[in-house]
Amino acid sequence: MNTLKRIDPRRPFTLTAEGLKRITLGAVGVADAGAATLSAARRTAHHEQPKPRRTIATPNHVLLVAAHAERGALDVHARQTLAGAALIADDFTEVVLLVFGQFSGDAAALGADKLIELPMFDCRTYAPADELNALAACVAAYAPTHVFLPDNATGDGDLGRRYAAAADASVATHVVEIDAGHVASYVRANTALAYRALPEVVLLAPNAVDPKLPFVGAGERVAWRFDREADATAAQRAVRDLGIDEIDAAQVALEEADFIVSAGNGVSDVPAFERLAGTLGAAIGASRVAVDDGKFTRDKQIGATGKTVEASVYIAFGISGAVQHLQGIKDCRHVIAVNLDASAPIAKRANLTVIADAQETIAALNEAAAAARGARATSAALLEPGRLAEGVLA
Repeated sequence: MNTLKRIDPRRPFTLTAEGLKRITLGAVGVADAGAATLSAARRTAHHEQPKPRRTIATPNHVLLVAAHAERGALDVHARQTLAGAALIADDFTEVVLLVFGQFSGDAAALGADKLIELPMFDCRTYAPADELNALAACVAAYAPTHVFLPDNATGDGDLGRRYAAAADASVATHVVEIDAGHVASYVRANTALAYRALPEVVLLAPNAVDPKLPFVGAGERVAWRFDREADATAAQRAVRDLGIDEIDAAQVALEEADFIVSAGNGVSDVPAFERLAGTLGAAIGASRVAVDDGKFTRDKQIGATGKTVEASVYIAFGISGAVQHLQGIKDCRHVIAVNLDASAPIAKRANLTVIADAQETIAALNEAAAAARGARATSAALLEPGRLAEGVLA
């Protein structure tokens, strides 16, 4: 039995419900008892008990979490940030979640006591001054002791820095360790940690917090109106949104793609697969076997020896799911597998498994897409004034 615990040097601690826990790569005593525990956990995975609600006495303090939503949900980084605030909140502190964009998720399950939704801030619109004004107005209304945001490159990190500068607030960025009293960030080329007391603005790095909570929040939706026109400033006019340049999905780097279709050994007709990817507007990935066979270039390979992806939707055609490939898709939100083998490893990871031949499924999807395009073209033709009149007279 191997009793050696190996410590991951890349991450100091992770905040969990039990406190700060160092990530370990090994395990102690994983013999029969460990296997039995794992088996029991799998058996009860679909029968989870309801979580208790976090108890709050008369709230005297507020922790504010701000994040952008995409397709009505928060990504894993935002959920980690919200969980971090919920875990360090005491019995007299409310956790308020401010969402930029439409949000259809369960705020209570994520640990929020109050939810403020600002659907007017679409993720495709760049409005930094408006978002800063909205955040400042929310801070003025709730007077939080600390403001938390994910430190990312998709708007939250920029917003947090803008707010800290405008409010002259203390701030900590790239926070990799946090508890109720302090934060820490890497310094000296990630060879040492710098500690300080919990600042007013906390920008949390990915994976610093375990998003799994043993409790739920109140999840109360708050009707809060923000008038973008009334709060417009001169700085707002200095920023002009040039829109988004639409590019071919095949040109998007796999690490940045939100929708990926991936081919394995079960895909023989590569042109049909590429045609389907173009129809769906998805980036193209492949398993190592498909790349080694020369069907796809090496830059399309997904897995431990290829690219690690974080797509919202990942469809795997004819991929059995070797452990290396599963490692490359571990951060994908929704995984759909199309495979003839219902016991393939990827079926255990997939949110939806279609037991069918991958090539036949691709062909059927291409036919369905062609039929849909034909129906749309027919409808558009019938709506033309002259054609519609002919149809009525006939």
